[in-house]
Amino acid sequence: MKARVAVFVSGGGTNLQAIIDASLRGDIPSAEIALVCSNKSDAFALDRAKNHGIKAVVCEKLPGEKRMDVESKLLKVVLDEKIDLIVLAGFMMILSENFIKSFPGKIINVHPALIPSFCGKGFYGLKVHEAALEKGVKVTGATVHYVNEIPDGGEIIAQKAVDVLEGDTPEILQKRVMEEAEWILFPRAVEIVSKSIISDKEAK
Repeated sequence: MKARVAVFVSGGGTNLQAIIDASLRGDIPSAEIALVCSNKSDAFALDRAKNHGIKAVVCEKLPGEKRMDVESKLLKVVLDEKIDLIVLAGFMMILSENFIKSFPGKIINVHPALIPSFCGKGFYGLKVHEAALEKGVKVTGATVHYVNEIPDGGEIIAQKAVDVLEGDTPEILQKRVMEEAEWILFPRAVEIVSKSIISDKEAK
């Protein structure tokens, strides 16, 4: 038995690729990457999914639609595909409390800092690394956490530290955090949570 995983993406999908690569290496034995969903039809992550034979679905906001309409599409597709775990990998849309409550303890996210530093509303992408450099911290990193109704507020699953070096720009730091923390930590967390989901299923 494997947990069926859906990865939600909005852009290039580098974290998606890290998860796919880890799965191909056999590092995520408890999970099957069954679905990739994007709220952007031009997300390169969709091509990554198709290149690996993973079902890819676009749930984009159409003219006249509200965010809740997009969530309804997402909810329908994950239920239809019998998804056990939702992984937010660069998904640039904050999910509503109602959506999150539909999957309690079954949505995880990676944040490019050591929570509780540089997190919460407004901290995403390069903004996180800009804030870290502005503050002058010597160590940053990445955090994988469960998703709740508070942005970056869910229980922490795993963290990994990364040194901030002299001469770093936000772009350089972002790349180092991805390579040394996110791409290592995220697949591990997917395995940890998937294994727990499978154990719970088998116990019922």
